[in-house]
Amino acid sequence: MSRIELRGISKRFGDTPVLNDIDLSIAAGEFCVFVGPSGCGKSTLLRLLAGLEDPCAGEIEIDGVLVNDLPPAQRNVAMVFQSYALYPHMSVFQNMAFGLQHRKLPAGEIERRIADAVRILQLDGLLQRRPKELSGGQRQRVAIARAIVRQPKVFLFDEPLSNLDAALRVQTRLEIARLHRALGSASMVYVTHDQVEAMTLADRIVLLQPLAGRNDAASVAQAGAPLALYHHPANRFVAAFIGSPAMNFVDATVQSLGDGRVLADAHGMLCAAQLSPQGLAVGEPVTLGIRPEHVLLGEGAQRARVSHVEHLGEVSHVYLELPGVSTPLLAKSACDDIAIYDVLAFDLPAQAMHLFRADGVAQARGDAAERSVAAVNG
Repeated sequence: MSRIELRGISKRFGDTPVLNDIDLSIAAGEFCVFVGPSGCGKSTLLRLLAGLEDPCAGEIEIDGVLVNDLPPAQRNVAMVFQSYALYPHMSVFQNMAFGLQHRKLPAGEIERRIADAVRILQLDGLLQRRPKELSGGQRQRVAIARAIVRQPKVFLFDEPLSNLDAALRVQTRLEIARLHRALGSASMVYVTHDQVEAMTLADRIVLLQPLAGRNDAASVAQAGAPLALYHHPANRFVAAFIGSPAMNFVDATVQSLGDGRVLADAHGMLCAAQLSPQGLAVGEPVTLGIRPEHVLLGEGAQRARVSHVEHLGEVSHVYLELPGVSTPLLAKSACDDIAIYDVLAFDLPAQAMHLFRADGVAQARGDAAERSVAAVNG
């Protein structure tokens, strides 16, 4: 089992900064997912771990060993690429055996390792086929199997599902999760831009915030358990990125402050938020946020007209027009009889409301508010 430590990691390409002062610990055996939009340095960070890029500053430690000056082959990591990177002229068996033969392992050991990988990834019957004879999902499993036979300390996955169709992505995602359980001692670091993959696979998510400008390199917006980022986003960027569909946001102004409660005016609609008022001031501009599943339809004193409905089967997405707000409020509903132009009552529960200050930082909750939120979120 290998612990990974990154201390003060920075990277730039020419005059373009990419990563700035990244400090991160990845526990032994942990499944850690780097997630974020395109261009935020996720793959660069993975390549730094693999030794395919050198940091401009900082230290990388794997299993207690400083690896900054070690070439990729000496770091005992295995990388699975988005493009599979299989040798087209070789069979599945030859692709899996090639690296082990290069290391001059005995033939019996090579066959044993390949047999184990074939069993784990259900590749029976495919060993003599060439990559062009395999489906996209099969090619990706072969690429993962080639990594398994190396018995690395750390597995690195660089957007391995992005070339697969929707059904195969779900299937392969389940297989990767099962693989992590089967290889419980292995640390896995996984890069994706898909927050659904991050939420479903990760023990811990590291959300990278993209470049704000040419002179501002990406940094860690928040790191933690998936549900911690979902229920307790550190800032508006995290709240907007994590969750599908995304959180609703409405600009507002603080009207009054009380004990564990903030009242804000959102274009004439008074909204309460069960939050600590510490540091806030009456008249301060803020942004309110609420998840679609927390918008209660058919309840409360507020009224709004339905502008659009998406019926998805088990749930409907209902869009409500709010006065003075350009973006409709999205609510999830189990009802399938809601139609465009209906006027519905709705409520925005104070215990489910988030509040973000002008700099995007989330307002903290008090102890009582934390208990209420825990009750809402189950």
